[in-house]
Amino acid sequence: MNTVDVWMQHPTETFVKQPWLASLLRWMGVEEFPALPVDFTLAAMQAAGVGTGLCAAWCGPQGWLITHDDVKGFVAASGGRLKGIASANLYEPMQAVRELRRAVKEDGFIGLRVVPWLWNLPPDDRRYYPLFAECCELGIPFCTQIGHTGPLCPSEPGRPIPYLDHVCLEFPELVVVGGHVGYPWIEEVLSMARKYPNFYVDTSAYKVKRLPAPLVEFMRGRGRTKVMFGTNFPMIAPQAALAGIEELGLDVEAAQLFLSDNARRVFKLNLP
Repeated sequence: MNTVDVWMQHPTETFVKQPWLASLLRWMGVEEFPALPVDFTLAAMQAAGVGTGLCAAWCGPQGWLITHDDVKGFVAASGGRLKGIASANLYEPMQAVRELRRAVKEDGFIGLRVVPWLWNLPPDDRRYYPLFAECCELGIPFCTQIGHTGPLCPSEPGRPIPYLDHVCLEFPELVVVGGHVGYPWIEEVLSMARKYPNFYVDTSAYKVKRLPAPLVEFMRGRGRTKVMFGTNFPMIAPQAALAGIEELGLDVEAAQLFLSDNARRVFKLNLP
């Protein structure tokens, strides 16, 4: 099985110096992240049997933390094991659309990720809408964080209802992937996944043994085609994220869908 990690990033020096990482580092029990070589990330993936990682750029109100060119270089250095996910400057919507189009058409990026808490703007803000239209035209998913924040920032922009509910109603063609599970609004997340054919969830930022029980039950049954594996690497290593997966009680089909097949379908991955 080619396990796919749908939410990770390879950190740059700019990224690791962000002050909002402090609360995450404290939770992890470390003082700092180093700027890591790509080989380190690939070795962490290999140790857990993760064959493919969707490696994202990061842009925030103060500028780019991981640029599209950074990600392009990581992908090239990975021998195809990393795939690029774009980001966007919400304060410059037209330029963001052009950069997204170029990243997908010229550099092979396969999705867009915008983290609402970084901007303190929920995803139904008008500044996202040109990007949603472009995602539909390009045929790529929009990935976003749902639930509370690890960094000490407001969590409200990550609440699924009403914000993503509005987006899914107004852009029925848009494929939306809600990352980081969505706690404490799990019932809202599951209602969204049941209601909208194009709404999916990923388990990044959670070790599988800590997944909320209602989400695990959903994965075992009707929701087996709606949930994907993610780590939020380097915050959680793939091996740690997957420890105890057999305790989830997933049958063979549900496990295959969760670890690989859902991501292949949603992100249109052509993998061995």
